[in-house]
Amino acid sequence: MNLYSIVFQDVTLFNNTVLENIRIGDKDATDEQVMQAAALANCTEFIENLPDKWQTVIGENGKKLSGGERQRISIARAFLKNAPIILLDEASASLDVENETLIQQSISKLIKGKTVLVIAHRMRTVAGADKIITIKDGKASEGKKG
Repeated sequence: MNLYSIVFQDVTLFNNTVLENIRIGDKDATDEQVMQAAALANCTEFIENLPDKWQTVIGENGKKLSGGERQRISIARAFLKNAPIILLDEASASLDVENETLIQQSISKLIKGKTVLVIAHRMRTVAGADKIITIKDGKASEGKKG
C-alpha cells in the first residue's frame, strides 16, 4: 500500500483538525509539509477562511466542509504521501463545475510522472489517457490507445 495513493469519490474524514486530516497521507510530515500539500491541492484559501484555520475541527466525515473541500483534502493527502501509483476512483463525479475545475487542476499536478489508474463513468474524465479499457458485465470489452 505504500506504493499507492487513492482518491475516492466518497472521502473519509475524521472528527479532527484540517491539519491532522491531511497528515493522514504521511503521519510523520511536518506542519509545513502538510501545508505545502494543501496548497498543491488548492486547499489553502478555504482553510484560511475557516474559523480556526488549520486547527478547525471539521466534524465526522468533514460535515462542516463542502463536497469539493472534502475532495481537495483527499487530494492533499495524496500529494503528501507522494506515492508512485495513483488510483482515482470517480474523484470528481459528484461535484459542481467550479469545484470540478479546481480538483481537475489539482489532479493534473498530482499525477505528473506517476502511474495513474482512473475509474470513471464519464469518458471526458479519461479523455487524455494513454489507454482506456471499458468494462461491461465484468469483462474488458474495449480497449483504446490514445
